[in-house]
Amino acid sequence: MKLYLRLLSYVRPHARVLGLAVLGMVLAAATEPLFPALIKPLLDSGFSTRGSGTLSPALLAAAIVGIFVLRGLLTFVSSWCMQWVGHRLVLDLRNAMFSKLVRFPARYFDDQSSGVLLSRVAYDVSGVAASATTVLTVAVKDTVAVIGLLGYLFYLSWQLTLIALAVGPLIALFVKLLSKRLRRMAREAQHAMGGIVHVLEESIQAHKVVKIFGGQDYEAGRFARATQLLRGYHMRQAVPEALTTPVTHTLAAVALAVIVYIAMRASLEDRATVGEFASFVTAMLLLLAPIKRLTEINAPLQRGLAAAESVFGMVDTPVEDESGTVVLARARGAKWCTKK
Repeated sequence: MKLYLRLLSYVRPHARVLGLAVLGMVLAAATEPLFPALIKPLLDSGFSTRGSGTLSPALLAAAIVGIFVLRGLLTFVSSWCMQWVGHRLVLDLRNAMFSKLVRFPARYFDDQSSGVLLSRVAYDVSGVAASATTVLTVAVKDTVAVIGLLGYLFYLSWQLTLIALAVGPLIALFVKLLSKRLRRMAREAQHAMGGIVHVLEESIQAHKVVKIFGGQDYEAGRFARATQLLRGYHMRQAVPEALTTPVTHTLAAVALAVIVYIAMRASLEDRATVGEFASFVTAMLLLLAPIKRLTEINAPLQRGLAAAESVFGMVDTPVEDESGTVVLARARGAKWCTKK
């Protein structure tokens, strides 16, 4: 959390644009419960009375179109603002890193390979921006959508909603178990990318030496090993990432099956209308998408935090000490020599 809060501190100068983006996301997410809310009066009043009820078909159709048009406009505004903030964050971090880079002492460049330094400035910053913007977008928008849909579900039937929430702790435990592995693999993948850039840079700069000594096969082997190492770390990340969606959907399907069974028995006993049941199931299905996205942000979040460790590690490195007080005299340009 401390690392993520420091990352967000670089967004603070652009708080107005970020606030506009968050406002757009909140308003767009607040429209999520409106569509399932239209299902209940549509089935209970619209179709059952064959058009003689209080609902106007034209009004209902206009409401459906209006909801999605409003959501589209709000989503466009929030997406554009978040993209602006994300690219500005990359700009600020790269400038801060390069400003430190040109002031580092010579021993720092002796201890660090140029490929690792290039990888940090060129690639790691992009991962940091994704963590600060994309993750924030999903967290804000989908959290508000989940809260709104859960509120509507509680309004329809608090008993069935509690059954749906029973899978929440299981999903949270599963995500927590994957977080450490994702962060570790993301950190190792960044180091492997630095190794690839290092091998590539050496081969390009020393291409004449490689040709003179016939080292093409040797350099190709070095590059193949470096890329294979990166591929291995990416595939180790792919396992927990790929498990998140099916496990989440399976747990949600179990809860939905129990809800359908209980709701159908209540409907047979005339304790629930068809509209209430359809509205509840619609809201429940709409709830799956934001929950899925919330569970999947763990992977880019861990990659972004691993990149932030690399970026801030470079930013926090002490620069060259320039506290000297000796003033050099004007050089004459004369050639010194000793006479025997």
